[in-house]
Amino acid sequence: MTLLLDESPLRAIQRWLWVLSTGGTLLDGFAIFVLGVAMPLIIAEFHFNPDVVGLIGASLVFGAVFGAGIGGPMADYLGRKPLMLADMIIVCAGAAVSALAKGPAMLFIGQLLVGVGVGIDFPVSSSYVSEVLPKRSRARMMVATIACQSVGMLLAAAITLALLKNVIALLFVLLRLSEPDSPHWLMSRGRLAQAAQAFIRIMPEQREGVLQLASDAANQSLASSVAPARSLGMAILFSRAYRARTVLVAVPWFLMDIATYGVGLFTPVILGAVDISGLGGGVIAQDFADARGSAAIDLFLLLGFLLGIWAVPRFGRIRMQAIGFAGMAFGMLLLIIAVRLSNSPAGAGHIPLVFTGFILFNLLMNAGPNSTTFTLAPILFPTQLRATASGFAASIAKIGATFGVFVLPILKGKFGVLAVLGMVVAVSVLGLVVTLVFGREDTED
Repeated sequence: MTLLLDESPLRAIQRWLWVLSTGGTLLDGFAIFVLGVAMPLIIAEFHFNPDVVGLIGASLVFGAVFGAGIGGPMADYLGRKPLMLADMIIVCAGAAVSALAKGPAMLFIGQLLVGVGVGIDFPVSSSYVSEVLPKRSRARMMVATIACQSVGMLLAAAITLALLKNVIALLFVLLRLSEPDSPHWLMSRGRLAQAAQAFIRIMPEQREGVLQLASDAANQSLASSVAPARSLGMAILFSRAYRARTVLVAVPWFLMDIATYGVGLFTPVILGAVDISGLGGGVIAQDFADARGSAAIDLFLLLGFLLGIWAVPRFGRIRMQAIGFAGMAFGMLLLIIAVRLSNSPAGAGHIPLVFTGFILFNLLMNAGPNSTTFTLAPILFPTQLRATASGFAASIAKIGATFGVFVLPILKGKFGVLAVLGMVVAVSVLGLVVTLVFGREDTED
């Protein structure tokens, strides 16, 4: 049955199941963008010091640390579908709390809940996509899943936060009720009859063959070969067999998220620091100019993912990840030059460098590590360990994201924007090194 699925053409129902799997990444990008645009207004309204700004910014990704950490093992134990429903309900609850927030405490709690839901969805949706799609389409569609993070950012640039986030999360809850659970996971738990029904949902024209295979599985000798797998637990990720793979799927993602979430959340703040508008005016006018600049820059996040959908299957995950980290470092070096020019008497020429640096960073980040890190764990680990490994990697990544969004405003407040850009260069170069050293582990399990 697995072979039938792996070798099948990509069907309409599989495309629909992929759409249902994009909710977490789409809402992640949406929430990051809107919170980033709102941050200068929040600072101006409440006069928060950098530590409080960092805590509010970190609430979303800190929640994702917890969500990803528990979501992966729970999905390996309970199945993919129950967790894909639960996480959208949690996002709905968090969005409602955020919409009703009257101060920083409620906003922190609301964004924390949204982060928990998004964090759960990352390992579950990536595992589900890898298990319901044919092998030849798997890499491309998994990159497309994480690409929806940029779609969410673009939606956020145009539409109100609270209303749409509630509507999107509720919509995904209702639509996901009809999806089948992962047939790979059902087989790994010995639930062959349910696995057969899930396969039939995905491949209805193979109904007779699937039912015959399920009937043959009633034979005791065959049934014993697919006996329910025991939960392997997270400790096995650090065994000799999987240790290097665990480093490859977790550490580059950790380093990338320091840069991705830090720069993504505070793009309007960084643009304000280098004065892209060249105009005076109040806080609202300046924030509007920075938000428009940020929206234009974030368009290249989506273009980067589109490039990744084309390039990753052709050139390989490790090669694109290395190219992406190198491009991220170079883009931030251009921004460092732009900041220095903006502080000089002849600083008018810095604006093209600002946009070039951000565009290069966003384009190659999403064509490279932001596409590949999401896909590595579901590819490199077996079914019974897939969501656990994906959850661990995503949880470690969100620790990096939490570090980035908490530390960056403190660095900017104490040492200026150059310190922020320097840190992003450092983590990008380190990500490149780790990718090259451990990239040999990229072999499909």
